[in-house]
This record gives sequence, C-alpha cells and structure tokens, in this order.
Amino acid sequence: MKVFEDIVPRIVEVAPQAVLLVATDPPEPLADIARNLAGHNRVISTSTYLDSLRFRVHLGERLGVSPAYVDAYVIGEHGTSSVFLWSSARVGSMRVEDLLLSRRIALGEFRQAVEHDVRFANISIIEGIGASQYGIGMVAARLAEIVLRDERAVVPIGSHNARYNVTISLPSVVGSSGVSEVLWPEMSDDEKHALEHSVDILKTAVAKYVKTN
Repeated sequence: MKVFEDIVPRIVEVAPQAVLLVATDPPEPLADIARNLAGHNRVISTSTYLDSLRFRVHLGERLGVSPAYVDAYVIGEHGTSSVFLWSSARVGSMRVEDLLLSRRIALGEFRQAVEHDVRFANISIIEGIGASQYGIGMVAARLAEIVLRDERAVVPIGSHNARYNVTISLPSVVGSSGVSEVLWPEMSDDEKHALEHSVDILKTAVAKYVKTN
C-alpha cells in the first residue's frame, strides 16, 4: 500500500485519463486502494482472468477439446474464495455438466480435481520452471491491448462493483475507459452464496486500509 501511495498520485498527475491496471497480489484490495488514491473509477485488476484461462485449459485437457471452445469463468476474488461457475460452463453450446453426464463421468470427483489443479497451478509452475511470471505477463499484456484498441472485449476482471461496494471480478466489457459494463453471469444458488462469501472476505481485507465510497 505504501508503494501505491507513492506511485498512483504521480501517475494521475501526468496521465489523468489513464486506465490503471493492478496486477499485484492481492489484486482486488489493491485495486480499491488505487481507486481511492486516484479518485476515479478507471481502475481494473487482473483478478480472475488468469484463473478463468486455466479453468478452460484444464477442462479442455480432460474433455479432449481445444480450450478455445470452452466457455467457463472463475469470479469473485483471485484467491482461496474464488468461485468456479460450473453451472454455466460450456463446451460449444453444451453444458459441461451435461457433457460429463453423457460420458458417465462423476461430476464431484471431476470438479474437485479441476479446481485443485487451477487453484494450485501457480505452485506447480514455480516448482517446474522456478517462476510464474509468464501467465500474469500474458494477461497484463492482453488487457493493455484491449484498452489501447478499445476492443470492447468481455473478460473476467476486477473492477469496483456498486452493488457490493468493493472490487470483485466478473465478466466485464472492457475498452479504452476500462470497464463500461458488468455482464452478470448465470449462477446457481450455491454459486451466488459462494460469491457473497468472497465479497465478505474482500470487504474485510479492504476495510483495514480504505474507506470505500
């Protein structure tokens, strides 16, 4: 936070219209800190974008399809309370849950294995190559490209959410001004409760440092 207190005001002074991208962990609380220091809402965080990409990769590997044709999201926080949206995960237009049923694959064990691999991917990568900068580097570069080109891409990133008064990650329309709209995903009741739990964790973390408004 001390580093942000030094850097963010200086960025705003020389580039008042810039979109600020927070990649440092924990990305959601630090995005709220950056937003408070910047005095505007053009602050986004990498948040669950990388988690969602990993979710799609692991689903694709296990189901024998290219991740490019898997539509699945991780939302909430980039951390232990992140929410995997299994109820809306699809391959093509088919729900992953229905595909597993058609192949007689038990959802519970499959889900547990995928979530474990996604949550601990960072550790596995570090053990393998000694560092994990490539994934987050790719995501940061892609988000910078989206903003620069005003692509209006829909990606799961963190932004301050008025409903919860805290930064959380949800599928969002991103362009030259940052997030212009949040597209609320289809969620089961369990997933909604899990998201609320994630929000509570983030609010507790932010409350120590920032008075959000």
